[in-house]
Amino acid sequence: MSMTRQAEPAVTPPPASGPKANDGRTTRRTPARRLLARPEVGVFLGVVVVLVFFLIAAPPMRDSGSMANILYQSSTIGIMALPVALLMIGGEVDLSAGVAVVTSALTASMLAYQLSMNVWVGVIAALAVSLAVGMFNGWFLMKTGLPSFLVTLGTFLILQGINLAVTKTVTGNVATDDISDMDGFAQAKALFASSFELGGVQVKITIVWWLVFAALAAWVLLRTKYGNWIFAVGGNKESARAVGVPVTFTKISLYMLVGFGAWFVGMHQLFSFNTVQSGEGVGQELIYIAAAVIGGCLMTGGYGSAIGPVFGAFMFGMVQQGIVYAGWNPDWFKAFLGVMLLGAVLINLWVQRTATRR
Repeated sequence: MSMTRQAEPAVTPPPASGPKANDGRTTRRTPARRLLARPEVGVFLGVVVVLVFFLIAAPPMRDSGSMANILYQSSTIGIMALPVALLMIGGEVDLSAGVAVVTSALTASMLAYQLSMNVWVGVIAALAVSLAVGMFNGWFLMKTGLPSFLVTLGTFLILQGINLAVTKTVTGNVATDDISDMDGFAQAKALFASSFELGGVQVKITIVWWLVFAALAAWVLLRTKYGNWIFAVGGNKESARAVGVPVTFTKISLYMLVGFGAWFVGMHQLFSFNTVQSGEGVGQELIYIAAAVIGGCLMTGGYGSAIGPVFGAFMFGMVQQGIVYAGWNPDWFKAFLGVMLLGAVLINLWVQRTATRR
C-alpha cells in the first residue's frame, strides 16, 4: 500500500530586522541637501566671500554711505536682471535688453521735448514702445521658431541703429536735450530717480523698487500658476503645451516683462541725468544675463529663482565699487567680472551635484 504525502505550502521567512534596501527613488534628503538644492545658495556663498574680501581690502566700504552707493549700483543692474532671469528660466535670452533701456529713455525725452508736452506723455509713450519691442521679440520668436539668440541679436542691431540715427536727425546731436525744466519733471523724478534719508544716509529710490520687484517676482514664481508655466516652458515647451500650458502667451509675456524692466531703468536714467546719450546701453545686456547666471539661472532654461539674481546684481555692485574704494585700476573691472562669472558657474555646478548626490 503506497502512501502519498501532500506538498506543504512554502513559507517565506520574515525579513530580517535591520535597515531596508532603498533604490534611491524614495530617499529623503536631509535639510542641508534641500538647502543646497536652492538655485541661490551658490551665489549667496560667493557674495559672502566677496564681501569679506572687500571689507578687508577696501576699508572705505565699511562706511554706511559706501554701502548705500553699492546698493544703488546693484539696483540699476538688478531691476533689469530680474525679468531677464525670468526669461532665462523660461528658456530664452534677450540680447536687446541693454539698448532697449536707451530706446525707452530716448523716446520719452525726445517726444516730450520736441512736442513741448508734459514729460508724463513721453513716459507713457516710452512704456508703450518698450512693451511693443518685447511683444515683437516674443511674437517673432514663436512665429518663426528661430533661436532667441538670433531674434534678439537682430533687434539689438535694429534698436542700436535707430537710437543713433533718430537722435541725430531730431536733435542734431548724439544726445537729447535737457528736460529738467519741463512740466511734470519733478513728479517723474520723484518716482524714478529720487532719494531719501535713512539713518543719516541718502538712499536711492531704485533700491526700494528693486526689492519690491524681487519680492513680487519670487511670489509669482513660487506661488502662482504663471510661475509654473515659466518653469514648464523652460524645461520642455512641447511637453508643457501637451498638458495645456499656453506656451505662446508665456513666452511673449516674458519678453514684455523685459520690456517693462527696460522702460523702468530707462526712466531712471533719464530723470537722473536729464538727458540721454544715444550710443549707451551696448554691452549692458551681457551684464544682466551674467547677473542672472551668477544667480543660479541656467542658460538651458527650467531652473532658477528670483532671489539668486538679486545676489548676483549685488555682487556686481560690490565689485564695481569695491575696486574703486580699494584704489585699484578700474580697467580690471571686466576681467574681475569674467573670473567671478566662471567661478560662480563652477560653484553652482558643485552645489547642484552635491544636492542631488545620493
